[in-house]
Order: sequence, then structure tokens, then C-alpha cells
Amino acid sequence: MNTQRDVPPTVAHPDTGSLVESAVRALPQMYLPDTAQFVQTVRRGAGRLVGEGTNLRYAAIVALGAAGLDTARQKAVLAGSDAAQLAEQAAEQARTSADLGAVALAGWAAAEVRGVADDALLDRLVAAARSDEPVPTVDLSWTLTALLAARDLRDVADDVDRVAARLRRRQGAHGIFPHRLPRNTLPWYRAHVGCFADQVYPIQALARHHAATGAANSLTAAERCADRIVRLQGASGQWWWHYDVRTGDVVEGYPVYSVHQHAMAPMALHDLRAAGGTDHEPAITAGLAWVFERPEVTSPMIDEATGAIWRKVGRRERRKAVRSIRSASTALRPGLRFGALDRVFPPTVIDYECRPYELGWLLYAWLR
Repeated sequence: MNTQRDVPPTVAHPDTGSLVESAVRALPQMYLPDTAQFVQTVRRGAGRLVGEGTNLRYAAIVALGAAGLDTARQKAVLAGSDAAQLAEQAAEQARTSADLGAVALAGWAAAEVRGVADDALLDRLVAAARSDEPVPTVDLSWTLTALLAARDLRDVADDVDRVAARLRRRQGAHGIFPHRLPRNTLPWYRAHVGCFADQVYPIQALARHHAATGAANSLTAAERCADRIVRLQGASGQWWWHYDVRTGDVVEGYPVYSVHQHAMAPMALHDLRAAGGTDHEPAITAGLAWVFERPEVTSPMIDEATGAIWRKVGRRERRKAVRSIRSASTALRPGLRFGALDRVFPPTVIDYECRPYELGWLLYAWLR
């Protein structure tokens, strides 16, 4: 597996409009209008998508993304409702949720989509900002972004700076963020690992913190992380999965998730550029191109019948065996990845699953 390159490949910018249209077609099949909820996931059935479970986080993310559509298309996606109504429903459900990530996303959607400071949610986020309890990096990043979204609606300036400082303090020497803050609250064989989500959400949050407050150290932290993951991007535009906080190297690249390629990386890197940071458009374009053509598999990642964008390409393995082996081996000795595993467990399997948040972030990344 090629895990690093110096210059992104030269490719034509893929058609993001077709991706947006896929999302608009697929999302109604994931929505439960009777309860204003989105399913946890859909899987490929016989000519249709089969839904499973529900997820409050995903409803808030779709509200953020769908807000970029015109009103008629919002109502087409949401069975006659609109993004503001979905955000309101998500906020109502999040007020009794124990999930900090859901609270942060719902608070963010309330402020950004509805222009409302939901005090019940913001009180929870302020309490989290003032706490030293261990917290997932993703949840803390969303907390910062939500507080920034509400900054003009309620006085949260001190808490915004407090969360940004906590994120910056825990960044590794090579720019990588851990999965949990502090990272020593994880098992020994996982404490050194940060996933791709643990990088893009801090990039986004810290870039926005700089844009809102002028905090140069936040922009520097976002730049360092973005520079590292761009340098490590695969030769065919792959955004790799797991990174070593201590060395800044890739621990395990697969699966490659389509949402990282078409939504999360573009979203974060566009925010970085908007804040005055580096323009990583060549890397964004290379990542997008992977969705349309990739070396691992030849079957399409986009289902023309339903609009679903399939979740990932992974290894032919059981129970994420390679991730477990490489997490443990690199914990014992940095860089010990056992390269033969790439040959024994090739990345040739498409996961025929699609989650609503993936399409919500796609809309958010390209319609703002």
C-alpha cells in the first residue's frame, strides 16, 4: 500500500453535481417522516434500500446539509418538511440525549440552520467545555463548532477559546490528533491511534475558530494536521483511515470510506482555505476522483438505481483483523506494520451500505 506522496495526481475535477443529485435521490429512502428521524443505515436489497435503526446524529447532519438546497428540494428530501423543521426536531430529541456528539450537532444545526441559540443544548455544551472529563476528539470538535455557530446568539466566547485550547494541547508533534482526549484514557494498543474523523473535524473547528477570533495558533494547528494527512494521501487519492499520533505515520489505511473522499475531506479543507489557510484543492480533487475510479475494485461505488453511494472499500478479512494487528504492533514498536498483511488481506471488498450522515455531509461540503 502506497501511503505517502509528494504531489497529488493530476486529474480532472469530478462532477460534484452528480454526487449531489445522488444524495438528493437517496436520502428520502432513509427518512422516517412519522418520527422525523433518519435511519442508522441502509443496505442493498433487491432493487431497493433496506433501512436499519435510527440515529439522531445523522438527522442533525442531514439538516445542516439539506439547508443548502432550495426549499422545494428540501421538501422533496424530507417528505414535505424542510431543513429548519428537521433541525428543530433534532434539537428537541437531543435535549434528553446522553450523547454529547448528538447534542453538539443538534446545537450546531439549531444555530446555523434556524438562527436559534437553543439554551438547553448550549448549557450542555458549555458544561462540557468547562469539564476535564475524557471526551472523544470528534465530540469535542463538534462542541467547538457548535459554540462558534452560536457565538453571535449567546455569549460563549470564553468557552469557545477554552475548547480550542484543549484541542490544540492534545495535538501530536506531527500534527495528528488522538481518538480521545486525553489519549491515555484508551487501551494501550489504541492510545497512539487517531482515525481520519479525528483529524478532519478538528481541522474544521480550529479553522473556524481562527476565522471567528483571529487566533493564529488555531490556524497553525489546523494547518499542521491538514498538511500531514495531505502528505500521506494515497497515490490514487485515498484518504487513509488510521494514523499514529506519535510519529504522524499511517497505522492502517483500509477501509477507504467514500464519505472521507467526497465529503469530509473537502468540507474541512474548504473551511481551512476560507480561514486563510492553504488551498489543498489538488488533494480534494484526487480524493473525489477515487469515488468514480479506483485501483482496488472496478465495480461502481454509486448505485444508479437508488442514488446510494456505497460506504467503503475494505480488506477481505474477519473482524478488522489487520487494524487490530497493526494497532498492537505499532504500539509496541512505531512503524511495525507487517507489510505482508497487504498481500494476505487485499482491499477488494465493497461494503454495500450507505448512511444518511455521509450524504448530509456531501450536501454540506458542496452546497454552502
